[in-house]
Amino acid sequence: MKAPFLSPLQQKSFQQDGYIVIPNFKSRKDINTLKSRAHEIVSAHDFEYNNVFFASGASATDTQNTFQNYFLDSANKIKCFFEQHAFNEQGELNQPLELSINKVGHALHDLDPVFDAFSRGGKLADLATCLGVKHPKIWQSMYIFKQANIGGQVDWYQDASFFQTSPSSVITFWFALDDATQENGCLWVERGGHNSPLRGIFMRQDENTHMQEIDKTPWPSLENAEPLEVKAGTLVCFHGHLPHFSAPNTSQNPRHAYTLHVTDGLALYSHKNWIQRDDNFPVRGF
Repeated sequence: MKAPFLSPLQQKSFQQDGYIVIPNFKSRKDINTLKSRAHEIVSAHDFEYNNVFFASGASATDTQNTFQNYFLDSANKIKCFFEQHAFNEQGELNQPLELSINKVGHALHDLDPVFDAFSRGGKLADLATCLGVKHPKIWQSMYIFKQANIGGQVDWYQDASFFQTSPSSVITFWFALDDATQENGCLWVERGGHNSPLRGIFMRQDENTHMQEIDKTPWPSLENAEPLEVKAGTLVCFHGHLPHFSAPNTSQNPRHAYTLHVTDGLALYSHKNWIQRDDNFPVRGF
């Protein structure tokens, strides 16, 4: 019988801490192939068509509605999103297009062959089993750029807010494509914080979304957080209730990463989640 991907001690560590760090999960060749494909996708982005979203002078309502439509349309497609500080007051890019993108999402793993190959395989399937996911379902993928100098801060949140199942089952697979440091905006986590309540639920209602607060438990203080400084090729897996955040990228180096959000097919997936699939586009596993 083949040995499990994680040892009993590693599995216990995940259960206690809410996350596990696995160095050298992906090769430099795998990383370079994914980066190259991401660059091709960004280069083909129709900037003129989507520029209205970021153009100055539009009313707040118009801008919000445009973003909402674009965001919801990305659920089962491949869309590019800009960094918040990518544009000047005239609505022009401050730097080249490829250095202005915040992320690409959210169905890369199903719609692009290169991302599909990176996102699946026996190692990931075995790992998911060790983490307690019996029938993995990959709902979302994101290529995150965290651009040098302008990569913005992402405040504390929990991924289970966006992927409600009963019982809760979502696990995040976070691949470091560059060395992640405190200077370029590495992840910060609260060790053991997955035992805290879920603070909110991100719900979709018709063509709108909102975060509904369900628990007033304060987010962790910085004193209770620890940085996950990892090398390129590292895979970080964490529980859906684990509070985490990333600081701004204040360095001259990008911090590329790729994430998958996976639930257990044995759990009931909420019809209120913003990403939905049907028989025409079924959700698949590893």
